[in-house]
Amino acid sequence: MDQKFLKKVKLFQQKEITENEIYLNIAKKIKDEKNRTTLEKIAEEEMKHYEIWEKYTNEEMQPVKREVLYYTFLAKLFGYTFAIKKMENQENQEELEYIFDQELLKEIPEAEKIYQDELVHEKKLIDLLDEERLRYIGSMVLGLNDALVEFTGSLAGYSFAMQSNKLISLAGLITGISATLSMATSEFLSARSDEEENPTKSATYTGIAYLLTVVLLIMPYLVLPDQWYGIALGIMLLLVILIIAVFNYYIAVAKDLSFKQRFKEMSIISLGVSALSFIIGLLVKRFLGIDL
Repeated sequence: MDQKFLKKVKLFQQKEITENEIYLNIAKKIKDEKNRTTLEKIAEEEMKHYEIWEKYTNEEMQPVKREVLYYTFLAKLFGYTFAIKKMENQENQEELEYIFDQELLKEIPEAEKIYQDELVHEKKLIDLLDEERLRYIGSMVLGLNDALVEFTGSLAGYSFAMQSNKLISLAGLITGISATLSMATSEFLSARSDEEENPTKSATYTGIAYLLTVVLLIMPYLVLPDQWYGIALGIMLLLVILIIAVFNYYIAVAKDLSFKQRFKEMSIISLGVSALSFIIGLLVKRFLGIDL
């Protein structure tokens, strides 16, 4: 075989055996039988492709261990749907186009079928995955979005109304905990009235998303000196951007959605409410003549 083709075949052969091990590693840790079986089927396809390429290279390949460890860790941290879809992202699409050029398709008869499997069949199998946390993504979005909009606005208003990190932290904790309980309860009642399968889980995901956001946003006020409320506010707003970016990236990968549009929308809303609340805090302090 031409050395140019051989290089491409070896590249894809190693990719197949690496992904085979990743799928098997992730499958071992999944309790749901349907999802585990789906991942095992994909792993089996990867192995079949590996064996086809091996006939042409006459070489055995070992999985790239750092990639196996990386995606196994991602699956544990963010869920297996996120890890797998990240692995099969646009970068891999470009890699496929590089390997499966027209010359190679003519040179190796089986290459066309492998190419179609990678583009279509495996994607269909991945779309069959039904991870629990993604079924409740709407509840997570509700909790996170409300916390970012409402609580960011509250902290911005408190910052220049109170001008004391201790007081802002106290007011923020009371507001945050109360709002978490309120949001979780509202989500439970809403889910039950809509006759959802498990309203308790919907409420739990909403409450957890809200509470984690509250804790992260209030942290600068808790750890910085009392009079550094302006710096705490700045750090809090940076955390808002970071949380929005991370969460929307997760959603974009796991649910095949647009990252830029969702990130832009949530950022404008959250920071807009913060700016308005900041102004309200200044006005309240000035016109009521309160000096804390």
